[in-house]
Amino acid sequence: MQMEVPGPASHVYFSQRLRLHYVDWGNEDAPPLLLVHGNRDHCRNWDWVAQSLRDQYHIIAPDLRGHGDSQWVYGSNYAMIDYVYDIAQLLDQKELSPITLIGHSLGGSIVLQYAGIYPERISRVVSIEGFGPPPQMIEERAVQPASERMRGWIAGVHAMASRVPRCYPTLEDAVARMQEANPHLSPDQAKHLTVHGTHQNEDGTFTWKFDNYVRVFSPYAFNSADAHEMWSRISCPTLLIRGTESWASDPVADGRSVHFPNLEVQNIGGAGHWVHHDQLDRFLEVVDCFLDGK
Repeated sequence: MQMEVPGPASHVYFSQRLRLHYVDWGNEDAPPLLLVHGNRDHCRNWDWVAQSLRDQYHIIAPDLRGHGDSQWVYGSNYAMIDYVYDIAQLLDQKELSPITLIGHSLGGSIVLQYAGIYPERISRVVSIEGFGPPPQMIEERAVQPASERMRGWIAGVHAMASRVPRCYPTLEDAVARMQEANPHLSPDQAKHLTVHGTHQNEDGTFTWKFDNYVRVFSPYAFNSADAHEMWSRISCPTLLIRGTESWASDPVADGRSVHFPNLEVQNIGGAGHWVHHDQLDRFLEVVDCFLDGK
């Protein structure tokens, strides 16, 4: 699956003193569209989606802090509130409002929170499996004593301090790991994602660009009641997308869909967690219809 048109331009912006990266696909006179990737991913994972939508929208795709070509955080944790703040900074600095938002996984959570904080700034929002673990898992973790959660978090952070990033002898070895993580990917997709998701070290080996500390999650998960309040404020049309072969639960079946006042839900067959890779054509068909108001 080769890219057939010139790629985007790279830019930087600053948030909480961090130098953060984003790509801009041009077409600045068109309505703005923000694409937000998931955990341990990068902005170029959206290239196929952006290529399809760039003629209708002015597309911006950021690398989240600690990901892709954005700066890593030192002396702090990677928290949801900081990710949301970074997106708010980007949209404020570039004066992108009203805007359409599309996010995957962690990015799906970020765009839903931003849309709930600033509903007046959003035209439409699409979240691909942006809820994280199923409610039952969240509830089981919530009943753990705070001291136990903190002990686990401290141990996790400590483990990251001694974790050495894995080095792959060749780019092809890294591509093989990418395909192992998502068997739905075609060879061309896996190579494209790996080329943009790794850097080559001085000794010729390859490592992933993301900071290993993004693997550690806060012992104080985002409050469900707060999330429900934010979701209920999203007044624009909202689309939730899920792959039927994913670990993510159905938001209708698990009850989380009831908190959205203007909602459409699509379950896409033959797709795992990365729906926009696994079933690109079907994903684009669903999104095109939604964005066109059909």
